[in-house]
Amino acid sequence: MRIALKFTLIFYIVLCLPVHTYAAFGDVSARNAVLIEQTSGRVLYEKMAHQSEKIASITKIMTALLATESGKMKEKVTISSNAVRVEGSSIYLKPGDKVVLEDLVYGLMLRSGNDAAHAIAEYVGGSVEGFVYMMNEKANEIGMKHTHFSNPSGLDGDGTHYSSAYDMAMLTRYAMNNTAFKKIFGTKSYQSESWDYPWKNKHKLLTFMYESTTGGKTGFTKKAGRTLVTTASKNGLDLIVVTLQASSDWDDHMYLFEQGFKQYKLTDILVKGGLRVEDGAYQNHLYIKNPLSYPLAKGEDRLVQVDVELVKQAKPKDGEVVGKAILRFDGKVVGQRNVFYSKKKQLQTTGVLWSDFKEVFSSMLGVKYDG
Repeated sequence: MRIALKFTLIFYIVLCLPVHTYAAFGDVSARNAVLIEQTSGRVLYEKMAHQSEKIASITKIMTALLATESGKMKEKVTISSNAVRVEGSSIYLKPGDKVVLEDLVYGLMLRSGNDAAHAIAEYVGGSVEGFVYMMNEKANEIGMKHTHFSNPSGLDGDGTHYSSAYDMAMLTRYAMNNTAFKKIFGTKSYQSESWDYPWKNKHKLLTFMYESTTGGKTGFTKKAGRTLVTTASKNGLDLIVVTLQASSDWDDHMYLFEQGFKQYKLTDILVKGGLRVEDGAYQNHLYIKNPLSYPLAKGEDRLVQVDVELVKQAKPKDGEVVGKAILRFDGKVVGQRNVFYSKKKQLQTTGVLWSDFKEVFSSMLGVKYDG
């Protein structure tokens, strides 16, 4: 008879620390702004971040992402007359030109070419309309709830093209997991074989103003105002800032980054290796394959809780998933990892954070038997 025993062990992190205080930020010039940590997606600062607004050329982050995901980056695109007639910024394409898709994406991101955006849309989506459909499908997939795209470039249009600072941060976070996108996003200058001069990125923080910058995209229309997306990394912390309608966007971004790097640390809650539990059958035989970290400000340790939920089996197989470790911050689930069984004894690593904290185990919360 197989007996399944389900129980939860709750680890409470306890230490004599100062009373919890939330990180403090001053105001910024932007009407809408957000600062998030890239690995966890935690919002560290927000100002009207979920309000839908015109976003101008930061739209091109979605256009570039879909191009890099298309598998067609090395293919040549024949430029149409419709593409070269698109208003706004341009990389000066001509009808009949044959340009490698990858070059178009660099022109899109570094020089914000609207003609490049149109050409990419026609080639990857079959038509601009088809590409816009893809943009909105991807937005739904990512969970961009306050977003609707009506073109690939960011032109204001008829009011049906909009997003929010938070949605654009989520899009950027998603896109940064794409190797090709990440490379282009962080490129300062690019020389195409089809042009006799290099393209220099318009994003000043990336090119010379802020050394921790890893990527970014600028945007501007008269109706949208100045829009800006920037990524930066320092001391193992990866941050994303998005601002909309910002009169001093460069300063806004540098300020938010510096406050984020100053006040937060990406803290290892669980590290790869053995997981410590006080249970006879599983003790010294559990492990996790992937670490789990979360950005914490000073004093926030008290808000961290890890629940380990296990299903006890009579004869678990080596490498079998037997439960999960759930990370809660301030009572909300913010991450989890599978817990695996090993026939061999595992070194008890648990987590860097745990070495400084006393572990308090709860009693068994519930028992369920299956015949």
